[in-house]
Amino acid sequence: MTNDPTPSMDKPVWEPSSERIERANISRFMRFVRESTGNDDIRRYAPLHDFSVRNPERFWSLVWEFCGIRAHGEHEPVLVDRERMPGARWFPNVTLNFAQNLLRYKDDRAAIVFRNEWGHRRELSYAELHGEVARVAHALKRAGVGVGDRVAGFMPNIPETIVAMLATTSLGATWSSCSPDFGIRGVVDRFGQIAPKVLFTADKYGYGGKRFDCLEKIRGVLDEMPSIEHLVVVPYSGDPLDLEGLCNAVSLADFCGDGEHPLEFVPVPFDHPLYVMYSSGTTGVPKCIVHGVGGTLLQHLKELVLHTDLKREDRLFYYTTCGWMMWNWFVSGLAVGATLVVYDGSPSHPDGNALWDLADEVGISVFGTSAKWLSATEKAGVKPRETHKLLQLKTILSTGSPLAPESYDYVYRDIKDRVLLASISGGTDIISCFALGCPVLPVYRGELQCRGLGMKVEILDDDGKPVRGEKGELACTAPFPSMPVFFWNDPDGEKYRNAYFARVPGAWCHGDHALLTEHDGVIIYGRSDATLNPGGVRIGTAEIYRQVEQVPEVLESVAVGQHWGDDERVILFVRLREDIVLDDALRERIARQIRANTTPRHVPAKILQVADIPRTISGKITEIAVREVIHGRPVKNTDALANPQALECFRALAELQY
Repeated sequence: MTNDPTPSMDKPVWEPSSERIERANISRFMRFVRESTGNDDIRRYAPLHDFSVRNPERFWSLVWEFCGIRAHGEHEPVLVDRERMPGARWFPNVTLNFAQNLLRYKDDRAAIVFRNEWGHRRELSYAELHGEVARVAHALKRAGVGVGDRVAGFMPNIPETIVAMLATTSLGATWSSCSPDFGIRGVVDRFGQIAPKVLFTADKYGYGGKRFDCLEKIRGVLDEMPSIEHLVVVPYSGDPLDLEGLCNAVSLADFCGDGEHPLEFVPVPFDHPLYVMYSSGTTGVPKCIVHGVGGTLLQHLKELVLHTDLKREDRLFYYTTCGWMMWNWFVSGLAVGATLVVYDGSPSHPDGNALWDLADEVGISVFGTSAKWLSATEKAGVKPRETHKLLQLKTILSTGSPLAPESYDYVYRDIKDRVLLASISGGTDIISCFALGCPVLPVYRGELQCRGLGMKVEILDDDGKPVRGEKGELACTAPFPSMPVFFWNDPDGEKYRNAYFARVPGAWCHGDHALLTEHDGVIIYGRSDATLNPGGVRIGTAEIYRQVEQVPEVLESVAVGQHWGDDERVILFVRLREDIVLDDALRERIARQIRANTTPRHVPAKILQVADIPRTISGKITEIAVREVIHGRPVKNTDALANPQALECFRALAELQY
């Protein structure tokens, strides 16, 4: 650890000890690869990564064996149509079950340790988790759920959500979840597309000292989703359960009934739908991204075991909602046999020490959070190094947005110096990471340590050529197992191809500006597309527009992200009807409309009136042009605009300076 008062980007801020290197899972894996292949050169990360992208069939087969994935059928061939991107297929002759791999242990070791801001405490052993999953799976099967059916969760981050997901996937059905802070429209826009047969919900959830009713929203959801045959309500709050007026509603206890039942695991193909995730909804209703059983499991185990160095004795925590892909990633830690530390509530309630208190109480060893939260705790003057012991803490993970160099300083100065700080970056689209940490590599200030094993990640210039040492588009130029298997309601695959492969054929372009450093690390500069990213939470502009359009005074609007400090804030520009002036009352009405039907995160930091909004010749509002102007950058292609003079409405606005 370097404790330099003026940190250099060229000196590591952390280096692993020889003992940590020796004990790391990835060091054991390197030995395993050397013994299996006879390649004695694989003793460092760089040659291992090179091997993994040059020999994907051999690499992923070795990961499969090293991680002990349980499956049936022949492993060969590993990869079919390798040159097709998209279109390559992995392990086509294999069947497996996701829940079976996450429930491979059935002993008394803690599987889940749960806490919330209400003070609720609960612990489930692996044996108890196995039993809970069996009960719910039996009930789902009795309700007619089977292979290919969808089950959805409008749930807070509680053990019952994990149980419901495992029960669903044990049957070969598909799970999808979103956070309970979504409004009715946000829920229907997502779940309405996939027509779930069963919906799980909590009665209420807590955040920031307040209680929020889920069932009132669910009444509106049920009106628009006739596919739901069973609404299963978890009495999470402890308040009396009132199910009056809720069609097909039943409490979790009544749904499951009495008795114990054996847990059966239905094998499904490698690319069978496991999860339906959702895009941010930038250009319309969110796209339904379908991830497969085998690709998700294999990729998650690679990242958890090799990159995160997760072991059975670890206690893994990630602060997340059930609508963020980090929940899916975090839950896969069960496959390692580690203990999941699950927390529901505000990370800042009642003060900025809530999560550090939790870390000390339960002995968290791998602590996951967002870059925004680390920045906020620093600004709040929280210094855990002075107030907490953090004896077991060995790794801090950060994602959601780029981690500022100053946050590296904060972690090593005010949290703990002997800790691996791993900034990781990927997304819902791949349900995993392109760049992330490594326990045998040094940490450089402001950099993600490495590109993921088996991921042929390159930085492409405007001509689609790989570059190093300069900014470009983060891309992956070869297939990987956790690519989506398809998009829902996209029979010919056009939406899928347009989402990632339209810019550079044969390369997945992710929409991030990035740079490959001399250390072979990665620096992420933020989104290169129009998706908003305040506080590390991706937000689609279309979801905002759909609400703003319902305000009679508004003719049209454009929402963009403005860099603000170490974060991004959402600015909404509105063009109003003639002779109408934007006042505080109208601003509040617009904000209230957005908040009530999406989430609080969608509410803009500022709402400003403009006389005109730039559009392309085809009539589409151009968010990227507005974003460039408010940051003082040139708009590259004004010839594509029908009204380029509208850009002047956004130039040098005084309201954006504070």
